[in-house]
Amino acid sequence: MALPLEGVNVLDLTNIMAGPYCSMVLGDMGADVIKLENFPEGDASRRFDPKINDESYCFAVLNRNKRSLALDMKNPRGKEIFNKLAARADIITENFRPGVIKKLGIDYDNVRQFNPGVVYASMSGFGQTGPYGKKGGFDIIAQGMSGIMMMTGYPGGRPAKVGIAMNDIASGVTALYGILGAYIGKLRTGNGQYLETSLLEAGLAWTPWEFGAYFGAGELPTATGTRHRRSAPYQAYKTRDGYVTVGASSDKLWNNFCNKVCAKPGWLTDPRFATAPSRLKNIDALEREVEAVLTTQLTAHWVEKLDAAEVPGGPVFGYGEIMHDAHIEARNMVVDMDHPIIGRMKTIGLPIKSTGELTAIRKPAPWLGQHSGEVLRAIGYAGVDIDALFAGGVVYDKYREKASIPV
Repeated sequence: MALPLEGVNVLDLTNIMAGPYCSMVLGDMGADVIKLENFPEGDASRRFDPKINDESYCFAVLNRNKRSLALDMKNPRGKEIFNKLAARADIITENFRPGVIKKLGIDYDNVRQFNPGVVYASMSGFGQTGPYGKKGGFDIIAQGMSGIMMMTGYPGGRPAKVGIAMNDIASGVTALYGILGAYIGKLRTGNGQYLETSLLEAGLAWTPWEFGAYFGAGELPTATGTRHRRSAPYQAYKTRDGYVTVGASSDKLWNNFCNKVCAKPGWLTDPRFATAPSRLKNIDALEREVEAVLTTQLTAHWVEKLDAAEVPGGPVFGYGEIMHDAHIEARNMVVDMDHPIIGRMKTIGLPIKSTGELTAIRKPAPWLGQHSGEVLRAIGYAGVDIDALFAGGVVYDKYREKASIPV
C-alpha cells in the first residue's frame, strides 16, 4: 500500500526550521523531497551543534526523507537546472526574505509560466505584503511581536519565550495544511496556486481563546505561570519532590479531586472554592491550600491518586525524563536509524498513528549535496555533463570523492 504522497515531487528551497519541518512531513507522507541548498555551507542549521563526524545531529533530525542537491542558482547553468526541476515539481517551498526569489528569477510568477499546475508556498517572518513585509524575521521576533511573550512566564516577570520555537513550527504546520489543501484542489481542477504564511500570523492563529476574550471583553492576556485563564484548578502544583499538573475544573473532577485525591471535602462548601468563578477569583488562596496538601507526598504518590480518581494529572518531567519514559517507548516516539555519516542515531518518531499507510520514516537526512549527481541524471544530464558541472562549481557533493561511502 503506497503512502499518500508517493509520486509527488517537492522542490524544497527552505532552511533552518519552519520550512524544513513542513517539507519533512511531506516527505514522511511519501513525497520525493529534493532539498536544494547552496554550498559550501548548505542549510544554515547544518552548522548547529552537536556534531558527529562533522554532521549536525539537529539538522539530521529535521531533514529525514529528503534528498540534497547543492546548487549555485546564481550561475546560469544552475538556474537552468532549477528550471528543469521546477518544471516537474508538484510543490515548491521557500522561506527566503521577501523579494529575494524574485531577484533570482525563481518566484511563482516565473515558474507558473512553464508549470501552471505548481503549488508554490512561501514562508516568511511577516508575510509578503504589509508594512512589515520586508522585515527579516526569526521565531523570537515573531513571539515578541505577536504578544505571546507577554502572556508567557510568571506575573510580574520579564517577557518569556515559549520553550520551543513555537512560531517557526506553527508557520511550518500552517504552510503544510495550506499546501495539502491546494494540492487537493489541483487534483480536482488541474490548477496550481501560490500561498504564503508568516511566523507572525501563524502564531496569532494559535490564540483563538485570547482573541475571543480580547474582542469580546477587552481582556488583555497576561502571564499566568502554569495557570489557565478560564479554569481552576488547572496548573502545576508543588509536591514534596517536584511538581504535578492537575486539571480538575469541572464540577465532577473538582468533587473527585477534593474527596478522592486530597481528602478535603470541606473545599466543596468553602465559599472561596465552591464554584468555578469563585475558584478563579480566589486562585492564590486555592494554590496555597492545594500545595499545603500536595507537598506532604512525592509526585508519584499524587499521580497514582489522580489516576485512581480519574482526575487528569501528571508529573512535570524534564526532557531527559520524558525521552526515556515507558509510554514514549511504547508509542515509538524515539526511533533508531542509520545515517551514512553520523552512524546509528535517533530521530523523533511519527506522531500520527493510523490504520493505513499514512507516514513513514524511509531514509535519513542527506549530507550536503549527497544526491546532486543522482538528481541530475534523473533530469537527463549525461555523466560527462555532470562531471563538468561539478568541475565548474555549479553543483557540489561534500563527500563525492569518498568512494567508501555508499551513495
